Formats: sequence, C-alpha cells, structure tokens
Amino acid sequence: MRGRPESETTTDERHSSRVAFDVNDAHRELTLDNRTTLLDALRERLGLTGAKKGCDHGQCGSCTVLLDGRRVKSCLVLAVTLDGRSVVTVEGLAGPDELSPLQAAFVAHDAFQCGYCTPGQLCSARGMLDEVARGWPSAVTGDLTAPAELTDAEIRERMAGNLCRCAAYPHIVAAVRETATTR
Repeated sequence: MRGRPESETTTDERHSSRVAFDVNDAHRELTLDNRTTLLDALRERLGLTGAKKGCDHGQCGSCTVLLDGRRVKSCLVLAVTLDGRSVVTVEGLAGPDELSPLQAAFVAHDAFQCGYCTPGQLCSARGMLDEVARGWPSAVTGDLTAPAELTDAEIRERMAGNLCRCAAYPHIVAAVRETATTR
C-alpha cells in the first residue's frame, strides 16, 4: 500500500467513515469515528439535543427517533449505518411555527412532568401511530384480520419500550388516543 506508512496514519483516519444522511429534511455529511452512535452524532456533532441519553443500553427509550419512518433507540444504532437514510428527531416533528397535533395533545393532557423522556415518547408515539395506520398488529391485538383498535391496553403495549420515571403514563395514553382519533 502506497502513501503514508501505517505507523504514520492516525488512529482517527483508520477508524472513521464519511456518512451522508438526512436529518429532519436537511442533508448532512459527517466524518465519524466508526463507533459513534446515532445518538452521539445527533447530540454532539449536529447539536440536536432533543433525544436524551438515558440508559445508553436501549432499555429506557429516551433516545427514540425515527429512522426511515420506523422508531429506533438511537443509542443502539451505529451512525456509519446511516448512509443514504433519513432520520427524524423530536425537533423535526413540528413545523417552525406550531406544534404537531401529537405535541399539542401532550401539552393539553399534561403528558410529561420532568420532560426528560418526552422527546423519546413523542417520537415513539409518532412511529406507533404510523404502524397502526399501516395495519401492523401488536402483541395484544385481538383480531389480526381487522384494523387495530387503539384501546388503552393497545397503546400501552405499543409504547412499552419508553419508560417514564415520573409515571405520566395515563396522560401519555390519553394524548396518544386523542391524536389517533383526530387523524
């Protein structure tokens, strides 16, 4: 191999990749250490601090974002896998001048207390409502041949990957239910 001897190549150059992807409808290109998670790229490189670092193990859901329209725990996704893909964070859920209907319902139903988990809850709820619209069943869906009815039990099951230490769950369920009925 010609060029610099391997001993002169920096560790950063040998272990980084260029990644091009869209975030909230804006094209971004970054050179990232191959071990960088999507969460860290969003927060540390792009300044999008809505997704929160909670457990850093994919168990709490505070870092949930939408990747190609599907909800993911961004602490578990390596950013180098994003080339050509699309990410929506809580910052991208609404327009510049008003809240999305889901965000407005969270406010109206007081579906947050400390607010730490709220960005992940909102992204998960958006993804969950889209899954229901596509006809995807959950573990508690009774009739797999009929459209899912968003009962409280159905909403709780679908949102189970997002924890709230303040226990605002009844309010979150009410906000999601209201948003589902106004779609």
